This record gives sequence, structure tokens and C-alpha cells, in this order.
Amino acid sequence: MQENNKALLLGVYLTSEEGTKESAEYSLRELSELTEAAGLEVVGESLQARSKFDPTYAAGQGKLNELAELADALEADTLVLDLNLSGSQMRNISELTGLKILDRTLIILDIFALRATTMEGRLQVEIAQLNDRATRLVGAGLALSRLGGGIGTRGPGETQLETDRRHIQRRIKTLKKNLKELHKRRKLTRENRERNQLITGAIVGYTNAGKSTLMNALCESDLHTMDQVFATLDPTARRIKDSDIPILLIDTVGFIRKLPHQLVEAFQSTLEEVSYADFIVEVTDISDPEFESQMDTVERQLENLEADTKPRIHVFNKIDLVDQQVIDQIKETNRHSEIQAFVSARQGTGIAELKEALVEIPKSQMLPFHLVIPFDQSQIVSELRNVAYIDNIEYTEQGTDISFRIHQGHLGIISSLLD
Repeated sequence: MQENNKALLLGVYLTSEEGTKESAEYSLRELSELTEAAGLEVVGESLQARSKFDPTYAAGQGKLNELAELADALEADTLVLDLNLSGSQMRNISELTGLKILDRTLIILDIFALRATTMEGRLQVEIAQLNDRATRLVGAGLALSRLGGGIGTRGPGETQLETDRRHIQRRIKTLKKNLKELHKRRKLTRENRERNQLITGAIVGYTNAGKSTLMNALCESDLHTMDQVFATLDPTARRIKDSDIPILLIDTVGFIRKLPHQLVEAFQSTLEEVSYADFIVEVTDISDPEFESQMDTVERQLENLEADTKPRIHVFNKIDLVDQQVIDQIKETNRHSEIQAFVSARQGTGIAELKEALVEIPKSQMLPFHLVIPFDQSQIVSELRNVAYIDNIEYTEQGTDISFRIHQGHLGIISSLLD
């Protein structure tokens, strides 16, 4: 069969576990979106219930034969399973069906390879791909060779990966060495922020929740956005526009259920931006029917990063796409008891109120002062305007009467007045 861009999808769930059918249906819809984002056209999909997974084929042979016939009728040459397959399972399914076999992990890795734009991002993706390839070498045989190029093997520079385990490990070692140098630069950048007591907020959320669109609205920036999963991989920092306190927002990679552990490990330094941030801006697409499940996924990832106890503001985005009843229900639930905001980042609704709420987070951690600064030390007032929150300012005969709040790290600005 000549290779084309048409694919069939197969989801498998266990009847012994409560609620798995609904979860599997949603996961299969999500896999369809992921597959399309990877460049394949989904021409059919199926869901199979089983008492247990088949160790040889994952799914039932009858179902796989049925899909092989359907693929022939629809001129599809790829079967994507909503599972994480072993190398031997890929080989067995490929031999049984005669199709190119992909799984959820390979699809996600491929999207990351497509979207990585920085050197750091490309290195991280290739390390994840190599680690994944190494785990599938045993028993993969024809399945891996059938992949050839394109979806499932695409990586930085369209490099053809060798299947020799020792070669892969040597390549990973080289990549990690290069990545370590980039990590040092990220660490220096982070230390500079800490030294300057710059307030940072990490924007997190499920993929395609509108994180970059929200950042553009808050910072009047022009980050690339598109209505697709994993549009942003490389963290970007921008200052909130017209904020009383200088706040730096960091856009991060989106989370997703069943995120391959290889990616989590490879992107550890990038995800550390969340761990080191002063507070979290969690973004949820309120128009998605599965938004509560998505919130649970994000919560688990924050727990893994040990960032779940940080001050947090929960932004429910895309309110222009839902009824007021949905918003009212969420307000009543207030499940995590954090600060909530309801916005449409695309339309700008609620952005001004959100900015005010964001400023309140660092403001609550500042020390209050009321000073009269002599006119011959007016440079102190200029410095305070850059880093402090000014509550009130008046000009008197004695000097500038000013009430403000400031972080402990900036007390050096006023040290001459405190002696």
C-alpha cells in the first residue's frame, strides 16, 4: 500500500474499571485532535471494550482484522492506538494488519518535534524521542522499520535514528551535554530575576486552554497563537502592561492526560520555571465539556512539580462560549478555594479586572512604609516607582511624602533613610 496521510484510530478500555468508557471516549476524541495536529487525516475511529488488555496485540485480533479491512476500503495506511505500546506489540499489530502502527506517545512526540523552535526545545524533544525509541527496540523489528520517515519518527533536522541501543545512548549523552550548557543560561536568568526581586507568575493549564492568548492580552505582546494543541513549547517571559507592580509572566508548555514520561523528564528544566515562580496563573478552557477532568490533570502535574501549594489565581477562559449558568456553577463550587477570574482572552473581557487581581498577590507579600523623602534624594522616589507599589504620594515643604509597599530584597533603596 502506498503511504498516504490517512489514519484510523482505535481506543481500548477495560470493562472492569468504572467510568472508563466515558474517559476512553473523551481520550479518543483528544487523540483525533492530536493526530490531525501531527499532519494525518483521521478517516475513521473505533472503541473496543475488553476485560483485560491482550499482551500480544493490546486489542483483540478480530477488531484489528476488521480495522485492516476498513483501512483498505478507505485507503488508509496508518493505525493509531490510544495506548502506549511496547515494541513487540507494535511489531505484532503491524504484521497482523499490514499497517503502519503509531500510539499516543509517538503522536505527541511528533507534535513536539514539529513545534519546537529553540535549540533547547529541539534538544529536549530529540532526547525524549531517543529514550522512547530505546524502550521499543526489543521485539520491535518490522514495526520500527515500517515507520520509516514522517509521523512518529520526525525530529529536529529530520534525522534518521539508528536502532542500535549503544548508538542511541551515545547520542543521548551528547545531547544532554549540550542541553546542560543551555540549562546554565536559564539558571543565570532565573538568578538575575531573584536578585532583582522581580515577581514572576507561571501560566499553566491544559493544552489549548488559551494560555498564550491570555498572555498577549495581559502583556500586549504578540506571541504566536493558534487553535491547536501544543502551540507553545518554549517558555516565553513578558511583563504585564500598565501594572502598578512589575510582574513577569512566563508562558509554559501545556499539560495533557497521558503525557509521555519521556517528555516530562526531557523538559524538566523548562518545567522548573513553574517550580521557581512566585505564583501560578492556572488557565482553564471553560467551554470544554471535559474541563473538570483537565483541571485534575493540571493539578496532578503541579503536585509532581511541587508547585501545588504556591499562591494561585485560577483563570476560567473563553466565557464568551458558555452560558452564565456554567459560570455561576463554578463560582458556587470554588473547588480549590483560590482566587478566581472569568475572562475571554480573545475578546478582552475581564482582562482589566484580572490585572488588578494579579497585582494583589505580590502586594500582599510586601512590607508597608510611610516616609518623607528629602528633595535632594529624589532619585530614591524614581527607584521606588520602578519596584514598589505606591499607595499615596504628596509633595510637601519637607519633601516627598510617600506611602508604599516594597519587597524585602529592595530595602537597600531606602536604607539611608532607615538608619
